[in-house]
Amino acid sequence: MVVELEMMLPLGDPGISAVCRSVTICSLVEMLVLALSFPRFSCREPFQSSGLSSAMESCSHIAVPSWLLPLLLGFSLLFRHIDAEVQHHDFVVQATPVKRLCKAHNIITVNGQFPGPTIEVKNGDTLVVNVVNRARYNVTLHWHGVRQMRTAWADGPEFVTQCPIRPGGSYTYRFTIEGQEGTLWWHAHSSWLRATVYGALIIHPKENSSSYPFTKPKREVPVILGEWWDRNPIDVVREATRTGAAPNISDAFTINGQPGDLYNCSNKDTTVIPVKAGETNLLRFINAALNTELFVAIANHEMTVVSADASYTKPFTTSVLMLGPGQTTDVLVTMDQPASRYYIAARAYASGQGVAFDNTTTTAILEYDCGCSEPGQGVPPVFPALPAYNDTGAASAFSAGLRSLSTVDIPGPVDENLFFTVGLGLFDCPPGKTCGGPNNTRMTASINNVSFVLPDTYSILQAHYQRLPGVFTTDFPAVPPVQFDYTAQNVSRSLWQPVAATKVYKLTYGSVVQLVLQGTNIFAAENHPIHIHGYDFYILAEGFGNFNAAKDNAKFNLVDPPMRNTVGVPVNGWAVIRFVADNPGVWLMHCHLDVHITWGLAMAFLVEDGVGELQSLEAPPVDLPAC
Repeated sequence: MVVELEMMLPLGDPGISAVCRSVTICSLVEMLVLALSFPRFSCREPFQSSGLSSAMESCSHIAVPSWLLPLLLGFSLLFRHIDAEVQHHDFVVQATPVKRLCKAHNIITVNGQFPGPTIEVKNGDTLVVNVVNRARYNVTLHWHGVRQMRTAWADGPEFVTQCPIRPGGSYTYRFTIEGQEGTLWWHAHSSWLRATVYGALIIHPKENSSSYPFTKPKREVPVILGEWWDRNPIDVVREATRTGAAPNISDAFTINGQPGDLYNCSNKDTTVIPVKAGETNLLRFINAALNTELFVAIANHEMTVVSADASYTKPFTTSVLMLGPGQTTDVLVTMDQPASRYYIAARAYASGQGVAFDNTTTTAILEYDCGCSEPGQGVPPVFPALPAYNDTGAASAFSAGLRSLSTVDIPGPVDENLFFTVGLGLFDCPPGKTCGGPNNTRMTASINNVSFVLPDTYSILQAHYQRLPGVFTTDFPAVPPVQFDYTAQNVSRSLWQPVAATKVYKLTYGSVVQLVLQGTNIFAAENHPIHIHGYDFYILAEGFGNFNAAKDNAKFNLVDPPMRNTVGVPVNGWAVIRFVADNPGVWLMHCHLDVHITWGLAMAFLVEDGVGELQSLEAPPVDLPAC
């Protein structure tokens, strides 16, 4: 590892400064010994390592007194981070004119870009993002999948870890990427602003660590799947909240902000990805759609999955991906077909019976260097085969193919054995009112029969840190308050109506948590992509029907389960996840179908501080927005 030393140490001697502006650890050992009046020496060979043991092996002929070793060890620890950078970004949230589907709109963007800026960092880098809000709505930003170790103040969900940035205000998010590589993303976490406020967050390996555990791609391309409304999405959700009805479905899906040429007025609004025959490229798929899980395929091309949610996987080949909102999947694609034009297509996986959904298809074009799109050529793209919108088998097969790259040391024994039901429900309409839900009701959703309510006076994290009473309670149930046949037809109406409250579940630092997520059929059973902020977790098993520990524990993958930050709980089924509560703070868990979190399908874990500073939540930033 080469380090820039001149900014770190006042060497004094201009000759040494001129010669030693870039040195290896071995050279630094030499300089330290020289400065302490030990005999001058030179190492056998420079080496590229950040470890002290490697340094001493390379310079083993040097006699170093024992009292100097702690100093050298300190430098060694410093060098582990010496390649890390601090990246500064300015994000301006603003209204921007955009035309899609024949209509002009003012949408909310970051820096006038749709999708927003792609951020590329290395594992170990620190991000400093100054957000200025010039829009007319409150806003926060969430860095989806970033662990945020001890920096929950930078996580972003409004009224959970911070109060929103008001129009005209600003806030600086500062956090370090620790031990993560792959594709993540960032998005707004206020109301439905993330319909247009989102972008890719690409984490590359450290410069001096091993590179990807797969064939080095010729090129890397983010492919962001989105969802488009012909109306202002904020107006859509406000109307639904007012009436209690389900919101209007979207009018289109998009790939990198463009709907594709299957939609009206969109012949020129198609994302084109240029490729060359024979090369292998890495496509980084992100599902940023607001309310829809999506199937994705590329005509005549197989995809080799190598990572999901910024965790490497055992490579497996597939013709179809399924991504829930929030999920990412990295695939290698070899350009091994005749030079032509091939569609990348995505459309809904809609598992809920009788639930309205956007049944359109978005496209991008994988275009070989063949002149096929030149005027007069008129070569139509080849279209891929996509599963039917309700093909749960295809969705389950893709999920079952994911395995961690290596054998995993599964955390255990389990300290917290939790069982959470997730699903939709109905509130009775207030007396004298007319409501838009089924049979004059209001749509709702819950976890363990608690429909989550955001506070508005303080964020939950702020109330926890300052020990402010009355903002939340810590009595979220560890198991459903009423056990029943969760996936049965015609569930009793007495189970339809949850309790609306701001409840959190408290976890001791370092506890091993096993959580069964059980889908319910109280009303309109469907898949639920469940995301936990601040954590990755192992998916031990998934299945259909009611979870039964007596028979289903035997299905646990305790060898190489996939690690993710968002898990799809199957329609009328269950998933079991496990993680260690090693990140203090307040962490939201919610369905990433935003219509469901709007209805209350969310809760929060409060992870207590451990022992000492390194196991404790950092103090809040001075510019933390006030409510």
